[in-house]
Amino acid sequence: MLGLGPLFLGGCSGGVLDPVGPVGANDAEILIDALLIMLGIVIPTILLAFWMAWRYRASNTKAKYLPNWSYSGRIEAVVWSIPILTIMFIGGVIWIGSYRLDPFKPLPSKVPPLEVQVVSLDWKWLFIYPQQGIATVNELVVPTGRPVHFKITSASVFNVFFVPRMGSMIYAMPGMVSQVHLQADKPADMFGVSAHFSGDGFSDMQFQVRSVPEADFAAWAQSAKGSSLALNGAAYAQLAKQSRNVQSYAYAAVDPQLFHSIAMMKTPPGPGPEPAGPGHAGREVSTVGRH
Repeated sequence: MLGLGPLFLGGCSGGVLDPVGPVGANDAEILIDALLIMLGIVIPTILLAFWMAWRYRASNTKAKYLPNWSYSGRIEAVVWSIPILTIMFIGGVIWIGSYRLDPFKPLPSKVPPLEVQVVSLDWKWLFIYPQQGIATVNELVVPTGRPVHFKITSASVFNVFFVPRMGSMIYAMPGMVSQVHLQADKPADMFGVSAHFSGDGFSDMQFQVRSVPEADFAAWAQSAKGSSLALNGAAYAQLAKQSRNVQSYAYAAVDPQLFHSIAMMKTPPGPGPEPAGPGHAGREVSTVGRH
């Protein structure tokens, strides 16, 4: 069993139990604590089931068979006290974690946070870097060791922004702005996902996440400015159309009021599905940005 342990734990790589920052580490700690608390019920129940089967087997004539009983104070005490204690312990873990991991609460740091505006679309993610004046589609790059302040909204239906190794899935809602503060403490290549079903292209609504040193982040932001694309009203209208499996690409310039306009619904939402023409099944894959 000890030899098989690393084999089973290998499946945790890249997920919530393989955190890269303080929020992800706290999330993993809460999951493990909750599991250990719940095992206080699961393990005794399993052991008791085997003990009952052995104790009251047909060949054991010494076991007392008492079918006619109406009340047992000892059984009632066990049946009620263990679940109540479990709920109290799990409730305490959740209450402490909810306060400590308040998504609106800035992370302690000596450096100012990086601002990233996130917009969920059908079926892709738009990341706007207002401080750098650039934007990316389906690619999120953050500097290592620096907090990142995400402002999140949706230009379509409800969605959920989630980078498992950084922690804390947050809803993206039309007409509203959610917030979360995250941080990656070491360089890593990660993945981000949509954690809420939002239509046909939901399964491919993933994005690349990279945590890189500060110097590499500055170089990446500068290289993004070399793109020939600009995210203005016309470009956004094209981007908002439904598309799937969109490869990552960058915009060298962004309308500074675009995120506010989307969040306040001053910019119309995505047009939704377009009727397929003759001979088409309506499952076309977008090639936007692949040039």
